[in-house]
Amino acid sequence: MIKSTDKIAVWMEASLDDDYGKMGISALRYLDNEILCVIDSVFSGKSLSEVSIIQKNIPIVKSINEAKSLGCNVLLLGVLTSGGLRPKSWDIVLKEALEKGMSIINGLHDQVSPTFSKYIVEENQWIWDTRVPKFIPKVGSAKAANLNNKRVLMIGTDMAAGKMTVGLELYSYLTDKKINTGFVATGQVGITITGRGIPLDAYKLDHACGAVESAIIEQKDKDIIIVEGQGSILHPGSSATLPLMRGACPTHMILCHIARNQTLRSVENIRIPDLKKFISLNEQLASVIGTYPESKVVGIALNTNLMSEKSARKFIKKVEKETGLPSTDVVRFGGDKIFSQLV
Repeated sequence: MIKSTDKIAVWMEASLDDDYGKMGISALRYLDNEILCVIDSVFSGKSLSEVSIIQKNIPIVKSINEAKSLGCNVLLLGVLTSGGLRPKSWDIVLKEALEKGMSIINGLHDQVSPTFSKYIVEENQWIWDTRVPKFIPKVGSAKAANLNNKRVLMIGTDMAAGKMTVGLELYSYLTDKKINTGFVATGQVGITITGRGIPLDAYKLDHACGAVESAIIEQKDKDIIIVEGQGSILHPGSSATLPLMRGACPTHMILCHIARNQTLRSVENIRIPDLKKFISLNEQLASVIGTYPESKVVGIALNTNLMSEKSARKFIKKVEKETGLPSTDVVRFGGDKIFSQLV
């Protein structure tokens, strides 16, 4: 859908500095296309590097009109709402963007195309609803268990714990080493960045395992397949981890955790258990006590962006001592310590 020549405006209204902006932040970090601006009236007039951990000199503007004047022809909706529902207040933004000739990338469950296609004014315009399944898969049958490659699944202690980010960092690390590597995107962010994948949470539960399995088999010739994780087995609002485990039959896993968090962020009455015990639980679930291939967590990827460097390094050492596993913040300090376990 998106072409390499498309110029992007990332819409981040009031979410540039919170967890709901993860699609936009990931696009700003990893999308190959040129991003000409961020739209957020809260921070307009500033540069992205002034208000974000992403050190890129991208201007922040306050309107669609400004983005269009800079040469943007695609509006990427960088905010992901709870449940993937589109707020009514967005409608005027979508209509204005389309009427000004911009295409739209939407990562919400609520599709934009059915309601807003009528506002398209140019022949080459489009609306990409990334969370729409492209096929109905067969029921999963553990075909991945018979493959001879490595399959690495990102798991987390919470939602938005860095699973996609760590997966893409690992992919970059392995491809730089000329290792034949595949990446299975399973959410709207990964699909937008890589241009392919399965929107796992848009599939019916009966189809979820088969969708993952199909994506794995499609890349069976790869020496290592990285599987973008979703949700957490700990979260009461998530059912995604188990289909990923069954469909991918992972041989290895990387645990993603937000440093210092002791409870889930959106469900604070749920405590995050001891990491060593949580890792053991995930390993047992993945292998079903030896029925499926053994799957081991090879390291812990920590998000320490709210900590000073000194505090972050101290926390990393603490986690390593408690779990006996290599740990680091792969964005901040590089991932070699963990990623080298897979080579």
